[in-house]
Amino acid sequence: MYWLAFLIANTLGTAAGDFVADELGLGFLTSALGIAALLGLAAAAQAWTSMSRAFLFWFAFVLTRPFGATFGDLLTKTTDHGGLDLGTSGASALFAVVMVSALWWHTCNEAASSLASASSSSSSTM
Repeated sequence: MYWLAFLIANTLGTAAGDFVADELGLGFLTSALGIAALLGLAAAAQAWTSMSRAFLFWFAFVLTRPFGATFGDLLTKTTDHGGLDLGTSGASALFAVVMVSALWWHTCNEAASSLASASSSSSSTM
């Protein structure tokens, strides 16, 4: 079942991203922001409601494909086609910077959290 859902999400998700951006005429930026908003709603629903976690997972899973298609097009397409004209190398470099920054931020927060936890546990034993 997973692989069937994966195949459908990849195939239809990319086509849906192209449809929203091109056929509906929303453009890459508006489409990416709209899909990102839906992903944000799914995250909020997971955090603050009792909606089915399985449903929210699959909802977000399917939405990542059209988001990736529209956001990737936004970064790589030329400006006369509505993109930012970063090309594949520029978009890859941007994503590498974002990923390294996110890992650095997470590592720093984990270290700070570990230090705070160790400090509070040592002060409570005194």
